[in-house]
Amino acid sequence: MNASSSVLELAADRRYPAVWLRDNCSCADCVDPGSGQKLYGITDLPPDIRICRVEQTDDAVTVEFAPGGHRSRFTRDWLAAHRLDGPVPADDRTEDAKQLWQAADLAGSMPTTAWPAFQDDPEQLAAGLEALRHLGFVLVRGVPTTDRAVLSVAESFGHVRRTNYGELFEVRVEDQPTNLAFSSLPITPHTDNPYRDPVPTIQLLHCLENAAEGGDSGLVDGFAAAARLRTEDSSAFETLTHTPVTFRYADAATDLTATRPLIGVDPIGRIREIRFNNRSMQPIVLPAERINDFYAAYRRFAGLLYSTEAQLSFRLEPGDCLVFDNTRVLHARTGFRANGRRHLQGCYADLDGAYSKLKALRRRTRETNGAVQ
Repeated sequence: MNASSSVLELAADRRYPAVWLRDNCSCADCVDPGSGQKLYGITDLPPDIRICRVEQTDDAVTVEFAPGGHRSRFTRDWLAAHRLDGPVPADDRTEDAKQLWQAADLAGSMPTTAWPAFQDDPEQLAAGLEALRHLGFVLVRGVPTTDRAVLSVAESFGHVRRTNYGELFEVRVEDQPTNLAFSSLPITPHTDNPYRDPVPTIQLLHCLENAAEGGDSGLVDGFAAAARLRTEDSSAFETLTHTPVTFRYADAATDLTATRPLIGVDPIGRIREIRFNNRSMQPIVLPAERINDFYAAYRRFAGLLYSTEAQLSFRLEPGDCLVFDNTRVLHARTGFRANGRRHLQGCYADLDGAYSKLKALRRRTRETNGAVQ
């Protein structure tokens, strides 16, 4: 079939522009067969590209482009899977990929797994990482209460993110703490390191000792609170997604700042990130007439995050290692007696490594099942 068009129309709901088709050619001249990466850039394609010929079979469509005469073959299954009016591509980081929760939803059913199965058994590791993706956290029990064991947990699914605290940090009472986390004071729900760009997206906390009176832990689903705010007060939600907030941390050797909204959304409005930490939040810079609106929205959101129904409370026991999404799940703790023995070691990692590991494990399972069949 001859054609001269800027669009390939296979049906009323199957229209593919010529430039899109040409940019997605997968022939050996256009894509490296080893890496699957493109061998050309967009400026290498003619700006006036059009379709001059179409050949169709039951399972494929071959398109010839002008100028130049390049030919590309597309299977009908591939075209159907990439239809332009299809759903927005999934993003594991947004609310669409999550199960939003309140404390009561997880009462008695916290996602847990056991060490060393989390490290050694691909199915257990995949289940734990799926909980991290879906619910925002997983509790790994039975991790040896030895120095630096938390690093082994992080390295079982990704890479340790080194910061100014080093590979790991000690959570225990210090005489002159540079951070309130290193005191015995209660800590309200917050995300860590909002003053970094990029922010560490996974945090791990490994309990070595917890014999203090108090010091219980708490988790809050920040995405659930933000989604509730959007439903109950859309104006407050818009304020918090559009107002830049600067966070800062400084000590003798460090000075870190980052400016982001308290609630981060993607280009189509899906909740993708929470940055909430009143300890490091700097003075808001806004016209005076907008300040009260911001603070009303900020207070409303904080009320949802601090509510009893939002916070899942529990006690970390020696050997427990909490792994959580620091862009979604806020963590907290109750105060404790300063002379009580409470020692946690923590470190940071990143979600891209965890999600990569999860996808690779799933792919391996599919390939294995396919081979067995």
